[in-house]
Amino acid sequence: MTKRAILYARVSSDEQADHGYSLDSQIEAMRDYAAKQGMQVTTEFREDYTGAKLQRPELEQAHYSLGFVRYSLGDLKGAIEAYQQVLARSPDHVDARYSLAVVMKLAQGDAGATKEFLAAAQAGHPRAQYFAGTAYARGFGVEPDLGRAIMWWSRSAEQGVSEARASVGELRQIMLGRGRRALAERQATERAFQSYRAMLWDQFPGLARNGPDDTVGAALLRQGRAREAVAMLIREASSFSEPAQALLVSLYSHGLRGQLPAHDEKILEYLTIAADEGQVGPRIALARFYAAGLGVPKDLARAIALLKATPHEDAQRLLQELSATGEAVPVPTRP
Repeated sequence: MTKRAILYARVSSDEQADHGYSLDSQIEAMRDYAAKQGMQVTTEFREDYTGAKLQRPELEQAHYSLGFVRYSLGDLKGAIEAYQQVLARSPDHVDARYSLAVVMKLAQGDAGATKEFLAAAQAGHPRAQYFAGTAYARGFGVEPDLGRAIMWWSRSAEQGVSEARASVGELRQIMLGRGRRALAERQATERAFQSYRAMLWDQFPGLARNGPDDTVGAALLRQGRAREAVAMLIREASSFSEPAQALLVSLYSHGLRGQLPAHDEKILEYLTIAADEGQVGPRIALARFYAAGLGVPKDLARAIALLKATPHEDAQRLLQELSATGEAVPVPTRP
């Protein structure tokens, strides 16, 4: 097997002036040595930082590359040491933290890697957030907590990780009564989504909560923070908050004077996804929007189709009205 080499050259201005050890001469000497030893040079790093500077980005990158090379060669212990070298110099190197967690997962099992996954997740690494959610869901190195699993999976899904989206989606199917699930499992899932909604308040410690049915989004609206409010309301509604869902429908219909125009696309996107899942409220809301042409092309046939597919008395009542008159029905009241 061909040996691989990573070259790292560094000089300070004093060294270069006094001894003539230029970066080029160092690299050339290392290339010659690698060739004589039958090594394949994979990466070269050059740095002109002085020894007084502790932060040496190219050296950190060299250690990071070394970690990947050792991992690819099956040297898990060497990879762990290389990533730890990076973090010793730069504790905020998120990719090194995540890579260390991945290798530790292979070398030591899931529980041994959880601490590093959580650190990378806190720093915003999307795949680390997925693994953090899995750790809490299955109790890998932490106490099982399905609410925290939903929190991390949701953050990961918002950054485009499909596995996280699928994990949350599976729990949503349980809540929607899909498949044969024990009552205890559905109740545990409902409590987990409630716990997750409570955690959303922790992100805004200064918000005042008006009663148990208040939502983070509503509290943000009271402070005039409409854009933040919409994002939080979508998170809350996606975790089965009926007050948040109702407020989103009203905001889409009317907007909020001076803060949010009507017919917000993000709200429509959420309601469409929820309707596709079969949720009654969003289906009825979309039927009203299409019947009235609120922010969407007027389409009475589509409105009727949505209602026909919704076996709920409110949907069937609206269906009878639309079928009889062929006219749009009143939209929800303002918030």
